[in-house]
Amino acid sequence: MLQTGLFLSISKTTFQNNNKNKNSRSLNPQTTASISISEIFCHSLFEASKMLRRGGKRIRMDDPPEDYEPPFTPYSIQPQTPMDQQSTFGGQYGQYNDNVSMHYDSGPNSNLDYDQNIGQVQQNMNAFHPSYLEEATTSSLPGGRGRMTRSSRGRRHTAITNPQRVISSPEDTPVPTPSPAPRRRGRPRKNPVLEHSSVDDESTLFSIIRSGKSSLQQIVDEWIEQYKADRDSGLRAIMQFFISASGCKGKITSQMQSSMEHAAIIRRMTEEFDEESGEYPMIMSGPQWKKFRSNFCDFVQTLVKQCQYSIIYDQYLMDNVISLLTGLSDSQVRAFRHTATLAGNFSYNIRLPDNVNFFFLFFFLYFTAMKLMTALVDVALTVSIHLDNTSRQYEAERQKTRDKRASDRLEALLAKHQELEENMDEIKNMLTYTFKSVFVHRYRDIVPEIRAICMAEIGIWMKRFPQNFLDDSYLKYIGWTLHDKVGDVRLKCLQALQPLYASEELKGKLELFTSKFKDRVVSMTLDKEYDVAVQAVRLIISIHKYHREILSDKDCEAVYELVFSSHRAVAQAAGEFLNERLFTLDDTTPPALRTHRGKKRLPNTPLIRDLVQFFIESELHEHGAYLVDSLIDSNEMMKDWECMTDLLMEDPGPDEESLDDRQETSLIELMTCCIKQAATGEPPVGRGPTRKITTAKETKQAQDDRVRLTEHYIQTLPLLLGKYIADPEKVANLLLIPQYFDMEIYTTSRQEKNLETLLRLMQNVVERHTETEVLENCAKTLEILCTEDHAIYSRCDVIRSTLVDRLVNKLREVFDEHETLIAGEEEPNEDEMFALVSSLKKVAIFWSCHNLGPWNLWDPLFNAVRDAKDGSRSMPPEAIKYCISACYSAILWELLQLENGSGRGTSAAQQQKQLRDHLDAYIPLMTELVITSNVALFREEAYISVCDLLISFCKQLEDNPLLRPLVYEPDRGLQQTLNDFIQTYVFVEDEDEEQDEHTKIEELHKRRSYLSSFCKLVVYNVLPIKTAADVFRHYVKYYNDYGDIIKTTLGKAREINKVSCARTMVLSLSMLFRELHRDAGSRIDRQSEEFVSVKELAKRFALSFGLDALKNREAITALHRDAILFATNPLENPNDPTGPPPNLAFLEIGAEFTNKLLKQDKRMVLQFLDRILTMGMPSSRGEEWQPLLLYRNSLVHGETDLPPQTARRAYGRRRREAGGDDGENVDDNDDAGSDQDFTGY
Repeated sequence: MLQTGLFLSISKTTFQNNNKNKNSRSLNPQTTASISISEIFCHSLFEASKMLRRGGKRIRMDDPPEDYEPPFTPYSIQPQTPMDQQSTFGGQYGQYNDNVSMHYDSGPNSNLDYDQNIGQVQQNMNAFHPSYLEEATTSSLPGGRGRMTRSSRGRRHTAITNPQRVISSPEDTPVPTPSPAPRRRGRPRKNPVLEHSSVDDESTLFSIIRSGKSSLQQIVDEWIEQYKADRDSGLRAIMQFFISASGCKGKITSQMQSSMEHAAIIRRMTEEFDEESGEYPMIMSGPQWKKFRSNFCDFVQTLVKQCQYSIIYDQYLMDNVISLLTGLSDSQVRAFRHTATLAGNFSYNIRLPDNVNFFFLFFFLYFTAMKLMTALVDVALTVSIHLDNTSRQYEAERQKTRDKRASDRLEALLAKHQELEENMDEIKNMLTYTFKSVFVHRYRDIVPEIRAICMAEIGIWMKRFPQNFLDDSYLKYIGWTLHDKVGDVRLKCLQALQPLYASEELKGKLELFTSKFKDRVVSMTLDKEYDVAVQAVRLIISIHKYHREILSDKDCEAVYELVFSSHRAVAQAAGEFLNERLFTLDDTTPPALRTHRGKKRLPNTPLIRDLVQFFIESELHEHGAYLVDSLIDSNEMMKDWECMTDLLMEDPGPDEESLDDRQETSLIELMTCCIKQAATGEPPVGRGPTRKITTAKETKQAQDDRVRLTEHYIQTLPLLLGKYIADPEKVANLLLIPQYFDMEIYTTSRQEKNLETLLRLMQNVVERHTETEVLENCAKTLEILCTEDHAIYSRCDVIRSTLVDRLVNKLREVFDEHETLIAGEEEPNEDEMFALVSSLKKVAIFWSCHNLGPWNLWDPLFNAVRDAKDGSRSMPPEAIKYCISACYSAILWELLQLENGSGRGTSAAQQQKQLRDHLDAYIPLMTELVITSNVALFREEAYISVCDLLISFCKQLEDNPLLRPLVYEPDRGLQQTLNDFIQTYVFVEDEDEEQDEHTKIEELHKRRSYLSSFCKLVVYNVLPIKTAADVFRHYVKYYNDYGDIIKTTLGKAREINKVSCARTMVLSLSMLFRELHRDAGSRIDRQSEEFVSVKELAKRFALSFGLDALKNREAITALHRDAILFATNPLENPNDPTGPPPNLAFLEIGAEFTNKLLKQDKRMVLQFLDRILTMGMPSSRGEEWQPLLLYRNSLVHGETDLPPQTARRAYGRRRREAGGDDGENVDDNDDAGSDQDFTGY
């Protein structure tokens, strides 16, 4: 079967019948090459229109004739439809399957490369035969290719009145229009046939609507008066408006209107575009054009609305307007030139325009056609309503008794009914014709914007006129386009379906479509485009409302999981579905129960129970904050504090089930997450933008929520802590709640007693528990309560001092016991060791939040670390770890105290000296532990402490004269120590296969933390950029684990110094090259996997420079200089005096960066290379010299993938071309000066 891109297939029967009467060319593989595809299409459309006018079988979308196939647009990115995946597909969808399946064959003969032209003007979907493209013929088509009049498409299907203008056979050859002359530079010549619209002509429709000074209703009324007076001038005015609104400056004259077809007029208009301007009314910025774009659509709607009772049926206006908008099918293709091979046996030339002007005209007129069709849909809806009303009135009058019946009224109603029916038929004919002439061809257009308009408009038609358009024969187009590869098109499909599913009246018409495409819609909830995924979830919600039985449990579970998505909009949409499916009170909800003491349960009680159960079954217990964020804005139960606390505090009644331990833990965790988000208004980490500007409304809402939750939990939190004080997991979450209180309410509402109870319970928690999370939360909460600005500070500070006294006294006590046991050469038992570790742990954790300096614990803790390094004491490793942490916190508190001038009883000089002594003693000791210790806990804690202290005591302290002597700069030895640590303990492979997944993840998090600590030193300019070379060289190998950290460090290093960063890249690559050289020996295999990986790293580095070569000019030239120096050092090969330098293969790696050089810099680098290689180009053709040839070729032409060439030949040709690039006159003196600058770098 012959396939075309315009009408997909040609009626075989039509041409066979036609060939019997006329000696036309036979349609066979031997002669089809000489047939114009446009002629074939025109003939097919003509025969179809004759059948329609003769009263024959009408072409219907739900029953296409044998000679009709759905339109196909050959583009490589076209997705497969469900028809290609399912062989059994009933109804209208199955009928379409046989026709479209062949068009998705992308066999070896297909060479259409869509991606190569995606940045240019998008290809049109139509394809023409080359012979047709060589001669621009003007066709007059009654079915949309020429001007349509009422006589050509009569209301009662009369015969054709102008047969001589129809190409009925090859014998009726039209007079060819001379081919346009080749385009020249500059503006095109003005066509003498055309008259240009004057910019100052304010009387045109375009100028009036553009100015916006008159109402659209008045403009339309005035145009109607003009049309009634002279319909030719009125039609010309409306056609001129469409042409001018597209950005074309040409003017349609009366001579053109009477003598030229619409396709020829459009071609003439394309010659009048301003080629030097890329601005058009539909895309121009500014308030005037923004208003014009709005007025344009409103004008089309108003025009059709005002003409719906008379002019629209006058056999002239709509025929010509529709013909103008659909007659572009011929003209648009002759302007394209791109060769494409379809999946069949025929090739067609599609000529791409020399500029985008013609494409814009095509797009604009197509857009206008869709808007016009939407306006016609509104008219059809109005006529339908009048028709129904008239039918009811007629039936009511006819059913009256004979003596009460008015015969004249019956006749009037019958005549009106007949007129309305004829009008409805006429409107439907217009809609059907426009749909088949425009939509059917363009819904699979290669331009995604056109496909998106198709889906948006057909959705409007289905919503406004469901009687005609809400049918499977139309719905199938949306179903197929759900598989489009462009996200915006898929989004328009879902948005078109949304209002249809939101209407219960339309439920019955969507059953077949829902059953066929439900799976596709469910899968789109995981779409890579988040806007599409959100809309898919919302559509699933609508389907659930009215087609609940269609969604299976598996479908619902797929949406459930999205509440944990990292994208907030998707998660919140899934939360709405969860509310609709699970968390909504309905008639089946049991009546409110009562607690054990008779208190009535709140309405949200069963919903919160379901929420807890859902959270447990999700098995994502570390992501409760994500679940809360998905639901908190859409379900009020998430802020029902009383209901949550009642479930925890009140004993269940006789008909209730009590919460088990796991349910209570989950409820407390969810409740804490709700409190945090309600009080702060901030989504959890990973959700939402990094820099969100909070609105005044959101701030006010968060303040109100904070007040309400504070008023409630001030009274209930002590009760909850008292009940669950023995459970560390529950207590850890409950202790977070006071951090989000409005502390002033303690005094304004006279709740000091509850405050004292809370503080006393916190003291008990610290004494009873040793879990890290519990102690950290308690210390942090106590720090917030002890903020000096609060009125409750004095009460809280007393409790804090008492608590710290107890902790310090306990520590001194266990320290003394341990010293006594060690002095007596006794081994501490397990309880004594536990008491020592737990005491040190509590002190270290509280020291991180509170200043414990006045208790003078530095000496015993620091001495314990020093003794552990020497190996003279037997304190447990975990205890030493907490000693290191406590000393680190002590130094930071001393720095803060000195900076704030808050030292008690000591001068600033004394504080400064003490801090410097502590710093000078602590950092060397930690450095020694990192190097020599065999205990992992010591090494890791010491490494983290040193990295953090180096940032705290960096050069930024020099701004303060008091702190300037405290600046601590790491020497070369310390830099090497830190680098050795990450090379040894970070960049390692997971060798233990027996580790469970959770342990592996924890270990990876630790390693990422170590790497981040080192990279921060580079980012904050504590360490020189070149120390990061050892990190950058692992970018590709460990990309999955640390790629984000290394990439960020690379970007920050470039911000600090572009040149240093570029030279560090070369240093990284040279390190890997040396390793290859060491492992491979004297000769490196440039095809080996290791060498290819180094080139891949170089390619990644090159991509990081971006597209602005001028901005990175100095850095790139410095990079090439270092690469050349490394590749040629040493210059002599000790193993082979006649051979190349041993590192010459490094130039192949450096060639990855040549495309970042400017042309003049390439010549400069080439001269520098020639000066370094004083022996000149080699005469040998050996493989070992190929990197040099490749590098030189890339410098001359910017191509790094040239095939190997002989050295002498490459040298001779390149040197001649290097004298001047692209015919430029090169100033030798300028080059020499650049070269001197380069070598002097």
